[in-house]
This record gives sequence, C-alpha cells and structure tokens, in this order.
Amino acid sequence: MRSVRGGGRRAAALVFAGTVAALASGAGGCRNQGMNDPTDRFTADLAFLERHSPIVVLADPQGPARVAVAPAYQGRVMTSTTGGADAPSFGWIGRVAIEARERQPHMNVFGGEDRFWLGPEGGQYGLFFKQGDPFDLAHWQTPEPFDWGPWEVTSQSATEVSFHKHMALVNYAGARFELDVDRTVRLVTAADAAARLGTPVGGAVRTVAFESSNTVTNVGAGKWQPESGLVSVWILGQFIPSPATTIALPFAGGAEAIAGPVMNDKYFGAVPPDRLVVRGATVFFKGDGQYRSKIGLSPSRALDVAGSYDAAGRVLTLVHYTRPEGASQYVNSMWELQREPYKGDAINSYNDGPAAPGKAPLGPFYELETSSPGLELAPGERYTHVHRTMHLTGPEADLDRIARATLKVDLADITNAFGPR
Repeated sequence: MRSVRGGGRRAAALVFAGTVAALASGAGGCRNQGMNDPTDRFTADLAFLERHSPIVVLADPQGPARVAVAPAYQGRVMTSTTGGADAPSFGWIGRVAIEARERQPHMNVFGGEDRFWLGPEGGQYGLFFKQGDPFDLAHWQTPEPFDWGPWEVTSQSATEVSFHKHMALVNYAGARFELDVDRTVRLVTAADAAARLGTPVGGAVRTVAFESSNTVTNVGAGKWQPESGLVSVWILGQFIPSPATTIALPFAGGAEAIAGPVMNDKYFGAVPPDRLVVRGATVFFKGDGQYRSKIGLSPSRALDVAGSYDAAGRVLTLVHYTRPEGASQYVNSMWELQREPYKGDAINSYNDGPAAPGKAPLGPFYELETSSPGLELAPGERYTHVHRTMHLTGPEADLDRIARATLKVDLADITNAFGPR
C-alpha cells in the first residue's frame, strides 16, 4: 500500500486518479458498453455518485464483485454489486441529499451500506442532543464529524482503502471526548467469503462481500468513565426496501430461556404485530420502508449475525460483526433520561417511513446496524469493531441452505413470516 498522508487535496487527487484508471481499464466493471444498459443498476449508481464526488471502486481480482466507497461522505460504502450481466446495486443512495450539495438539517441522508457513527444517540450520555434539549426530532442532530465533510484517505490499494478522522465531541452530560478514528474498508474476495460462511456457496450463486474495520483511540487527557458517559462504535447499513423484504434476527436462548424481553421495540413506539413477529429463536421484521420503526437485541440475546431476504429479487443479505464474548455493557440510545444507560443493544434494525402523517420519510430504506460495547478507554487505548456485509443472489435452493447455516432459519420461514406471499 502507498501512503497518502499529507492533506485532503493530495488524498482526493489520489482517489480521483485511481478511479479514473479503474474506469479506463474496465476494472470494477465500468466498461463503456455497460453505461447505457438500463438493467445495470450499479453502473448507473456509480455514474451518479461520480458526478458529485470522486469514488474509490474496490474490485475482486478474481471475480466481478465491486464495492463503491466515498471519501467525501465520511468514508462510507455507498453500494456494491456481484457484477454480471445485470449488475445489481445493493446500497440505498440518498440522491436528494447528494444533489443538494449543502448541509441538511438533523442528518445528511447520503445513504450507503456501511457508515460510521458513534453511540449513544439519546439519553443523559447521548451525542445527538445538546444538554437540556428535549429528546424529539426537532432537536436531534447528528454530530458533524461523522455527518458532513470528507475523511482523509491514508492508504489505498485495489481491494481496500483506509481513512483517518479526528473528532472532538461533547455528550448530553457535558463530557468531552477527544478521539481518533481509523477506518479501513476492504473487499472480501468470493473465495474468502465462501470460506467464512461455513457451507458451500454453489456454482450458480453470485456473491459480493466487504468489511469495515473501525478503530477508535482515546487521544484525550482522561479515561472515559461510565459516570460521565461512554461511547460505542456504531456501524449502520442502509438498503433498498421492498414489500418482499423481511429482516431476520436470530437470537440466543429461546424465547423463555433468558429473563427479560426478547427485544426492544419501543424506540419509536411499539411496533404493530403485523410488522414484527417472533417465531422460535428468530425475530422477523418488515423491511418495506413504509413504517418508521426500530428494534434491537441486547447483548444477552444478540448473536454475531443478522440478515434479510428480498424474495422478489432473491437477494440474501448477511451481516457479521465483532461480538466480544462476555461483553454486557452496551450504551443505551433511547430518546429519554435512562435508568439503565448501559443496557443498550448490540444489534439494531430500522425500517424507515413517515415520522408523522403527511410527512416525507428520510429515505425510504431499511437498516441493519451493529455496535461495540461501551468503551472505557484510557488515554492512548484503542478498540476495533469489524462489521462485514455479504450479498448473495442465485437459486433459492442454494440461498436456503446458506440461510439455514447462518441465520438458522429456512427461506420459507422468512418469506412467509407475515403470511404466504
């Protein structure tokens, strides 16, 4: 890898040069003959993104999979594709916010399959509300360091790109956090992805996989303490919703084996039973982008995997993440003053929709989210959270076998969770 430290202008020039070279050579699948193919959604999305900002295209050297990463949008993965004749595009892209080219209130909804945030969102130690403000949408604001502006590119190769960002944040209680974030996005080759699944993929299945490695370092003068608030690494992926998409969250212990509720569904009010069901050891949640709602699994319930299935497009999406054994102190992001600020969730899923009747949704999109534990870091200490995303398309028999091996549930169970389609 070649180092590119030395400022945003030099880094942007390297990114742009690398992208142009990839396009010219056909690397990343952006050959000219695909530009006018209306079924080639990835090429269309990439062309849109590149009209507004340089994009790093990561490519599998032994296959057609590609991943589009945007340094200008906080180093997030914008979208990805398995490649092939129809080149699907899996990430939801916030075209309105990107085209606006100016900061939006509350959150710049650029989209993307993997973006970096820090938690908690709400509560007495929340990062998204000023001290004394009410916990409502009018006062909710995503902190600028991970909402707006480019991140410095520190190194780049054909299959990965690394970023650096210094942040200074103040939580609701007034505690200040000085931290450095080092983030690497890498494409996981098809061969490595198959090995990680633990089951044969099948020759007719197309795959794209990538992961982000997110390291937070305390560069302040004091240790981060629970009494004044902790932060956590929070990675969120936004995906294209559809009436045929169902989110599947397997959980530990069975419905009766662990004391307490299976999940938290109270973030934006209780989710109606026609949109959220528990069967066996799996939570099923609609990913249709039609009803604003959010759920979460505590560390006592959460496994190291979450997923979704789009039955119409035959797309199985899997997310794996760092899940430290025995870790139980997760920050609480509920929009309220909390009795238990460290009884938060390790996995969340959000389904977008109107915040109120007659209001426009943020997207719409749906999200799969993972978090690190709350970080008690002394000065100079660091923690790394890895979040891996995989999309698989192909024959349902192969996808069913993969779903059973990873999510421990049949595709039919996911597809029919809310009644036969």
